[in-house]
Amino acid sequence: MLALICGLTAACAWAVHDLLVRKIGQETAILPMMLVVLASGTAALLAPALILGDFGQMTGPALWAAIGAGFAYVLGMGGLYRAFSLAPVRLVAPILGAFPMISLGFAAMGGKAVTLAEVLAVLAIVGGIALVALTSREGASGASRPGEAILWSLAGTVGFATTFWLAQEAARLGGELPATLVPRIVALALVAALALIFRAPVRALGGAGPTLVMMGVLDAGAIGLVTASASLPNPEYAAISSSLFGVLTILLAWKILKESVAPLQWAGIATVFGGIAVLSAQG
Repeated sequence: MLALICGLTAACAWAVHDLLVRKIGQETAILPMMLVVLASGTAALLAPALILGDFGQMTGPALWAAIGAGFAYVLGMGGLYRAFSLAPVRLVAPILGAFPMISLGFAAMGGKAVTLAEVLAVLAIVGGIALVALTSREGASGASRPGEAILWSLAGTVGFATTFWLAQEAARLGGELPATLVPRIVALALVAALALIFRAPVRALGGAGPTLVMMGVLDAGAIGLVTASASLPNPEYAAISSSLFGVLTILLAWKILKESVAPLQWAGIATVFGGIAVLSAQG
């Protein structure tokens, strides 16, 4: 139950974060955005992690898992930011929210038996995404490059699924707080290097700085909740229930950003999140 609550709280935080990404991401360079978000999130985590975390537990396997989670998180974050800069929330969010089916694949690789209900849920997710994508091609404002947006969304999905898998493994082996902080430091260093290579100055952000700082705190809190659930019963519930951020983001964009959603697209969205709910019920 606690893992489920952690996941749902993370979903709410990510929904607000993603709404803000969609709102400012079309006019703001992506690498500086990521850099400020990661830096502010890392700053928010630094003191509690250093004071309360036991970094002596971060031996070999735990450290490597945390480093891998940092690299994966850059892929997930970059895919999310780029996708939202190209297409509306109704197209991007269902794909990004479908990472539990990749998590299911990781579980199967680890020896978990895959049931017929889980296979059908995955098919429902894929079918729902296809329906949203196909109907978004028809005169969808803000979706002039849906194919590219779908590819970036898929990259983000793989990145997030891998991040949660490796971060929870690092938390299990080396403690929750170190496993939350180390991936963010790795991701921050990687994005800073990319920003230098591609000469993406932070000053290009203009007045978006305070919003990005808030996004960083929301993001750090959300992934911290999912990672910390590694010590709770059924930790997979946190990662799976957090995927509901997608439907929350769609509702917020529909209400606040006034993004239109056609009836067929609502059907596809409902199918995707219905499949996610089935995966969650399988536990």
